Amino acid sequence: MDTRNWIDLAQDADTGIESIRAHFEGHAYDPHWHDSYLVGVTEQGVQQFNCRREKHLSTPGKVILLEPGEIHDGHAPTAEGFTYSMLYIDPQWLERELHALFEHAPADSTPSFANILNNDAPMAGAIFRAFHTLHEGDLRIVRQTTIDDLLGSMTSRLQWRKRENPDPRLPLVAQRARDYLHANFDRDIGLDDTAAACGVDRFRLSRAFKSAFGIAPHAYLIQLRLAKARQRLARGDTPADVASALGFADQSHLGRWFRRAYRLTPADYRRRCTKLPD
Repeated sequence: MDTRNWIDLAQDADTGIESIRAHFEGHAYDPHWHDSYLVGVTEQGVQQFNCRREKHLSTPGKVILLEPGEIHDGHAPTAEGFTYSMLYIDPQWLERELHALFEHAPADSTPSFANILNNDAPMAGAIFRAFHTLHEGDLRIVRQTTIDDLLGSMTSRLQWRKRENPDPRLPLVAQRARDYLHANFDRDIGLDDTAAACGVDRFRLSRAFKSAFGIAPHAYLIQLRLAKARQRLARGDTPADVASALGFADQSHLGRWFRRAYRLTPADYRRRCTKLPD
């Protein structure tokens, strides 16, 4: 067992926000994506990651802002590793709260971050306060106050992007492939099936998909299943039931991929989110 790396996770029952504090040395995680907004701060060391086709170096006090679906990895380029605190925020919850709190939020639009890394001390402070009240299960009124303060600080970094389908920023074949994967995530589909649904051969499909999203279709499908697994486990479903429902060969298959992506077993993640026994 690698004792140099650790992760501490909790989930707020009222908002569904996950609070994660972690430390990594060397390789942290492979390219992956989340279905949540990620809002966090590097506490210690140098946090290196690739996202939006650029390499980023986050140092203590820098704010990290990631949108749902953004591919990123993680690596510690220095011997002491890095430590960070991060909030995983459900997109529907965030949009609902922003529209309720701020009248200027436009309809039929989704929140977007112009910059991934930000030197913003007030926002970093708001993130830390919200993180600790949520992670430690403070009084409800205290948690709500720090969350509202965080939402207020986020407005200086937010942009509103109109929802468009198809997205003009991405090739149509890649979007069709992504839609097909989302519609068939629990089936044993192949590249040929996906390519046929998009009207192209599988080689053109793979090139277009990787160019658009940064990972191959099979890797995207695994990430999609893992995101669904997190949702089901957080509701209290057992790892065996989750593996069966999402197209994994068995519980061990789910466990291998889940540990690789999140550094936790499915049972441990379920217990931390629900307080239910393994």
